[in-house]
Amino acid sequence: MALTKVRGKGLGTLGDGTASDNSIIFDGNAQDFHIGLDDSADSLTIGLGSTLGTTSHMVIDANGHVTKPLQSAFSVTKNANQDNVTNDDVVTFQTETFDQNGDFASNTFTAPVTGKYQLSFSIRMDNIVVGAYYYGMSLVTSNRAYQHIYQMPQGVSTTQSFHSMQYAVVADMDAGDTAHLTFNQNNGTASAAHADLVTDAMRTNFHGYLLG
Repeated sequence: MALTKVRGKGLGTLGDGTASDNSIIFDGNAQDFHIGLDDSADSLTIGLGSTLGTTSHMVIDANGHVTKPLQSAFSVTKNANQDNVTNDDVVTFQTETFDQNGDFASNTFTAPVTGKYQLSFSIRMDNIVVGAYYYGMSLVTSNRAYQHIYQMPQGVSTTQSFHSMQYAVVADMDAGDTAHLTFNQNNGTASAAHADLVTDAMRTNFHGYLLG
C-alpha cells in the first residue's frame, strides 16, 4: 500500500493506481474496524475486523448504491395450515424466505438494537365461522399491540370461503423487544373446519426490517 502526500493540503492517497485492495484499519481495544477499497468489486467497504471483505457492515458500489449486508430484515411464511384457531393463538411461521442477521425464531422477531422497525403482515383465513362479529389480527410488540379488524358482513348465514387481512406499522422497539402475531375472534365458536390460517406464500406472510 502506497501513501502519497498531496501537496499543500496535508491529505494522502492510498494506492498507486494499480489493481489492489487498500484499507485503513482502526485498531480498537475490543473490536477492530476497517474502511477500504475492494478493487475487484469497485466498492468502498466499511466492516468489522482487520481484513477487507469479511463481515462487511456497509458497502457502496461505483454507482452509489449502499447496501448493509447485516442490517436486520426478515420475511417468513407458513408451510402448514393452522386449523381451528381460537382467541390469542400465536400465528406460526415455519419457513424463512430470508432472515438477515438471524433475528427471527420460534414465530417471533427480536429487535437486535433500539430503533424504528417497519413491520407488516398478510394473513389468509379460510372457512370463516358463521356467527362471528369480527376477526382481529394483532401485531404484538413489547411496547404496544397493533390490530387489524375485519368485521363480518351483516346477514351472512353461511361459512365464507376465505378472507385476507393486511397491516403495516412503524414500531418503536428497544434492543431485545419482541414482535409476534396473534389471532382474535369476537362471537361465534371455533369448531372443526372453521377459522383456519392457511399456507399461502402470497397471502400469508410476516415481514420486517430496521429503518434506523
